[in-house]
Amino acid sequence: MRVDRVRLLNFKCYGDADLTLERGVTVVHGVNGSGKSTLLEAVFFALYGSKALDDRTLDDVITTGEEESEVELWFTHDGREYHVERRLKLRGDRATTTKCVLETPTETIEGARDVRREVTQLLRMDAEAFVNCAYVRQGEVNKLIHASPSDRQDMIDDLLQLGALEDYRERASEARLGVKTVLDGQREVLEDVRTQVEQKEEKELHERLNSLESRRSDVVEEIDHYETQREQAEETLETAEDVLERHEETREEIAELTADIEDLRSKISETERKREAAGDEISEVRDRREELAAERGDLLETVDLESDDPGEDAVRDRIAELEARDEDLGDELQELTVTIQTGTDEIERLREEADDLEAQAERAREEADDLDERIEADEEAIEDREAKLEDLEAEIESARATFDDAPIAFGEAASRLADLETEREELVAAINDITADIRTAENAIEEGERLLEEGKCPECGQPVEDSPHVDVLDDRQEELADFEAERDDLDAERDEIDDRIDRAEDLREAERRVERLEENRDNIEQLLAEKRESLADRRDQRDQLRADAAEYDADAEEKRSAAAKRQDEVADARAELGEINTERGELTETLESLERVSAIADERASLESEIETLRERRQDWREMNDERRETLSEKRDRKRDLESEFDEDRIETAREDKENAERYIEQVDDKLAELEERRTEIQNAIGAAENELEELERLRDRLESVEDRCEQLESLYEEAESLQTTYGDLRAELRQHNVETLERLLNETFELVYQNDSYAAIDLDGDYRLTVYQKDGEALEPEQLSGGERALFNLSLRCAIYRLLAEGVDGSAPMPPLILDEPTVFLDSGHVTQLVSLIESMRDLGVEQIVVVSHDEELVGAADSLVRVEKDATSNRSRLERGEPPEAELLASD
Repeated sequence: MRVDRVRLLNFKCYGDADLTLERGVTVVHGVNGSGKSTLLEAVFFALYGSKALDDRTLDDVITTGEEESEVELWFTHDGREYHVERRLKLRGDRATTTKCVLETPTETIEGARDVRREVTQLLRMDAEAFVNCAYVRQGEVNKLIHASPSDRQDMIDDLLQLGALEDYRERASEARLGVKTVLDGQREVLEDVRTQVEQKEEKELHERLNSLESRRSDVVEEIDHYETQREQAEETLETAEDVLERHEETREEIAELTADIEDLRSKISETERKREAAGDEISEVRDRREELAAERGDLLETVDLESDDPGEDAVRDRIAELEARDEDLGDELQELTVTIQTGTDEIERLREEADDLEAQAERAREEADDLDERIEADEEAIEDREAKLEDLEAEIESARATFDDAPIAFGEAASRLADLETEREELVAAINDITADIRTAENAIEEGERLLEEGKCPECGQPVEDSPHVDVLDDRQEELADFEAERDDLDAERDEIDDRIDRAEDLREAERRVERLEENRDNIEQLLAEKRESLADRRDQRDQLRADAAEYDADAEEKRSAAAKRQDEVADARAELGEINTERGELTETLESLERVSAIADERASLESEIETLRERRQDWREMNDERRETLSEKRDRKRDLESEFDEDRIETAREDKENAERYIEQVDDKLAELEERRTEIQNAIGAAENELEELERLRDRLESVEDRCEQLESLYEEAESLQTTYGDLRAELRQHNVETLERLLNETFELVYQNDSYAAIDLDGDYRLTVYQKDGEALEPEQLSGGERALFNLSLRCAIYRLLAEGVDGSAPMPPLILDEPTVFLDSGHVTQLVSLIESMRDLGVEQIVVVSHDEELVGAADSLVRVEKDATSNRSRLERGEPPEAELLASD
């Protein structure tokens, strides 16, 4: 992975910043508090959002005094380009994310959680793993060393994705316990079902069922006898009810016939009235037809036709002739309209062009006037710059005068300063060495005093009375005093060199001031030449503008003359247009009269059809009444026949038979109800017995099913137990492999950069406990190392973990940039040189991009590219400036 570009808006101390990062080693340089670390935090925040803020909130991200903040990051991963954008807005006293989008080569992902999930999957590490592997934050350089072995084990296992195997092992364990719980439950169910089967089998259910079915057969036979007697009574009842029902139907039919006869009489009368009304309507239609004939004659007198009573064909021919003439006139009218419109448009265009030309002439004259003023201003500016050149020459002479009483000549300050700084570094190294000797002597004295207190020799550890070296402490005290005196002399010499360095820095600043003044002088001379050249150009441009204005005025006058000529042509066309409109009006009146004549013919034909329809309707009504009179006669005959069929004796006998049958049915129903109740009781007992038999069969089936399930669960329990063991063994095997690989990479990395012959090797055991072995075989804990050695050791461990992850579990994997934030905090100059070697080795091993935040000059000199960060003291805002690395030994050479 490579970070290509980061853009910030109102992010902490940055107002508006945009930075492009290159391959290789980039050093972000600046004084403390300028905002160097904030730049790296922005990259971390763009990738992981709020998870990158530790205990801080989104409110801390937005620049103080601002309402919104934006972070954009462009990066390349595995050869594909990605872009992530996050926007924050302050609402009240709380900040919220208003936009979070990740654009991938195949899709766009929105939402903070989804984007963080995609980044974690893409880089194969979450925010915590990112800072444990690729991002060494300020103050956390010793994080892995200070961590307990268990915490260190968890960190590295998570980075190597071994934690997933532990999760799988725990899930297999939980599954095994779950299967065991279910198995125990099923065994209890098995015993319960087996007990129920035995209890059911003891009831002899088949014998009881046979006895109940025999009793039910006797009751059913008795019920059949009584139901036969009841059916005979129901037949008698049905016959009597049928006679009574037919009597009632006859009576109702007579009533219906009476109503139908009255209705037919009413309908016959109504239809006769409609026939009379239709006759009157026929007379009215005939009158309307005669009126239309008279109207047609009047219209024919107003039109020009050869005959007084022309046929329909003559009328249609005349209409066609007039419409053809009207169409011709319409074409002529359209042509004149187009001529008028075109002429009007052209007149308007010519006048607009004339207006534009006059406006261009006016603008040209105004621009020429403006150029007069600018020419005058340029002449004044030339005079001012010539005066400023004289002032700069005086300042340059004054700055060079600083070297008149200096011990070196102008131009030698940089070289002198470098020599003094080299001399000071040698003194600092000597002071560090003597300080280490003092610390060793102090420790020896402290250990000797402890041994003396215990009654032992401070040199060999034997009892005092048996040792000839009891007075060794006095020698060590004298040696310590000599060391301290030598360090005081070196400190005094360093202070004297510091004063000389300050003087050399002042002279170097004077040289830079002369360089800046001379550069300003050259710039002013160049600007002065350019200003003189532009002054001549403006004078030529002014003269040309005034000539153009005169030409524009002449063209505008020609346009207006052409517009006036075109106006006369349009007036002639408008007069001809009026004559055509008058003729078309007369044609329209004649056409309307002829079209009405044609319409009257259609209306008269329609009236003839209406008369014929009314005649047919009167005939239909007459035939309808004839049919109704026949139906009326038939209904009267039917009524007389029904009235003669009434027999009162037969009806009375039917009523007595109905009452006797109803009483018998009521008595036999009580007996049948009693028998039905007995049959129901027996049937229920039979059903209960059958249910128990069915339950017995179900219990037997369930018993068999539970036995099978117990066997399956026992097999599943064994498989889960085996799977749990497999995951545990695999995790231990992979961890051991990773430990061996990491130990090898750590020793390779430490050996590449550490030149101290005191240490022989580093040991990493299976629980990630670290041990450093000296050349003499003595084992040391990492905490026993000095501050610089401990920091360098931890950086080597981080780089070894980074190399291990880069190799990947399943082959090589694209890794994020290696980011080091102020890694030199605990390092002296010697250890900084070793850090440079460490960075160089990582780049040689294929790390595509390394970003280091530091103000150390040696790291700055070793950079492929340099980014300077400065903070404006007035606005308290940081700004970025890309610079070229100074002339120094590069990390890699071709």
